Amino acid sequence: DEIPIEQRDRREVTHGFGRQTAPDGVEVYNPAFDVTPNELVTAIVTERGIVRAPYGPGLAVLTRV
Repeated sequence: DEIPIEQRDRREVTHGFGRQTAPDGVEVYNPAFDVTPNELVTAIVTERGIVRAPYGPGLAVLTRV
């Protein structure tokens, strides 16, 4: 409730590849992102590895160049 979630254009869901892909009048919920409660996050997965809590040390290792 604290973070406003942008609602994206319904055509992003109902149209693709230059054509309509859903019936006229279909209801669409198309949020730009969602918010996952902290207690449900058990790991952060990246191309460079998986980090588990506590996240600080693991993220520091993954961000080293």
